[in-house]
Amino acid sequence: MYAIVETGGKQYKVSQGDTLVVEKLEGEVGSEIVLDKVLLVQNEGQVQVGSPYLQGAKVVAKVVEHGRGEKIIVFKYKPKKNYHKKQGHRQPYTKLTVESIQLA
Repeated sequence: MYAIVETGGKQYKVSQGDTLVVEKLEGEVGSEIVLDKVLLVQNEGQVQVGSPYLQGAKVVAKVVEHGRGEKIIVFKYKPKKNYHKKQGHRQPYTKLTVESIQLA
């Protein structure tokens, strides 16, 4: 059984027991998060597709940790104008473990 959920503007394929890293979500470490924007569920060969979301379907996940990703360097410059700007960025994330996929 697997589902495709949307969170943080991205789509993820999840199964029970999977660990995934998503855009930062509110919630304490150890608490449960309900992802209710379920696009598709496949269960024992039967596929249910929402338009755009499935009514009553949800994925329950547990928050494992919050953190910040690898640093990326943003470097802007204009040639021959003596302009350059260096900036770093670390994107915050939330690591989730999927507890269950529930249908309506």
